[in-house]
Amino acid sequence: MLDLLETAAEPNRRRLLQLLGRGETSVNELAENFPVSRSAISQHLKLLADVGLVRARKDGRRRLYSLEPHGMARLRDSLESFWNTELDQLATDAAAIRPSRSAPHPKENSNDH
Repeated sequence: MLDLLETAAEPNRRRLLQLLGRGETSVNELAENFPVSRSAISQHLKLLADVGLVRARKDGRRRLYSLEPHGMARLRDSLESFWNTELDQLATDAAAIRPSRSAPHPKENSNDH
């Protein structure tokens, strides 16, 4: 099973999501924005579609891609959950290593006064 955050985190796929945020676009138009082949872009789009972040529709011979609103909402929820969890853990870790206020400061114990 593909991980939503991991799939969206890859730089080319992140850029594809940004470009698709402007509206429905063909693979060829998307590929113009990358130094990789149209085939590589199609593979990235397939992965994004597999996790539900984009959808494709045929228009004659063209395949048009757009963002999948429900999938993007899931991605936003995953990011919010990830950051809330990570920030909570960071705060807990910081509190655990912070010296207590009752401990004397190293300079306060110095006899160099």
